[in-house]
Amino acid sequence: MAKKTTFQVWAEYLPVRAILGILSILPRKLAVGTGVALAKTFYFLTGGRKDIALKNLAIAFPEKDEGQRLALLKASFANLGRVLGDFSQFDKMTRLQLDELVEFEFESPEFVNSPERKHIDAEREKGRGMILVGPHLGNWEIGVFAYSAAREPLTYLARPLDNPKIEEFVARLRSRFGNRSINKTNSVSAAFEILRSGGILGALPDVNMHPKDGIFVPFFGVEACTTRGLAMLAIRTNALIMPMCCVWNDEKSKYVVRYGSVIEPAATGITDRNAEIYRLTAEMTAEMEAFIRFAPDQWIWTHKRWKTRPPGESPIY
Repeated sequence: MAKKTTFQVWAEYLPVRAILGILSILPRKLAVGTGVALAKTFYFLTGGRKDIALKNLAIAFPEKDEGQRLALLKASFANLGRVLGDFSQFDKMTRLQLDELVEFEFESPEFVNSPERKHIDAEREKGRGMILVGPHLGNWEIGVFAYSAAREPLTYLARPLDNPKIEEFVARLRSRFGNRSINKTNSVSAAFEILRSGGILGALPDVNMHPKDGIFVPFFGVEACTTRGLAMLAIRTNALIMPMCCVWNDEKSKYVVRYGSVIEPAATGITDRNAEIYRLTAEMTAEMEAFIRFAPDQWIWTHKRWKTRPPGESPIY
């Protein structure tokens, strides 16, 4: 992609900064309500890439009719408005406010006393690294933001935004409690060192990949090209893979951070490396699907998740 001109950078940055700036001075509930209204307006003005989303929803939920799928799509846009509204508050949110707004399943009595939690804690105390993986579901931004405030900072893999001014602004908000990002392109060495030193690496592996960077594993029953890099990192560093998502709960009027089942590379010598990479990637992707099935109204359905097809298959989009 060609580098943006100075005019383009500022023309994009100023409206974004103005919208977030206005939302940031509002009380949180009003900021969220305004964000939801903006997202709904955007949906009706643009169509919300409806064709792509409806194809995705038909793949994921063939048993639902078009009206039900449209309802999920509209709700997912409203969720993006909630994400926007809460993101605008990051600069002034305190640890206490985050503690009241975000509930960690990890800290519930049932989970604290579970064998899995005890195993994870014991492995972490030994200095074992961990890869936190989650989908673009609910509010992934506040999930890792609250995690750094309540537990410990983490490093997350992300592709820098094309606009450096917006990227700088967004990165500053995300890193208030110690989180930092590394470019997911050419990030192997940095990610390797983080996990080898017992750190935490965050990633969102629910996006389409090019064939050279991914492998095909089932996702809602259809082969989806998915990053193989996280499985390779886990094997090389013996890191735990912990599925996590942060979804909005209407009844509680707060976000709830949910966890899946921990995924681990084989403890003994791996004779078939490709098979092990496939297993880890498929299990991780199955956890992403389970999260999305739990809250389908909070996933980004407009992404071309099944764009890359196995050789010989016809395009979906």
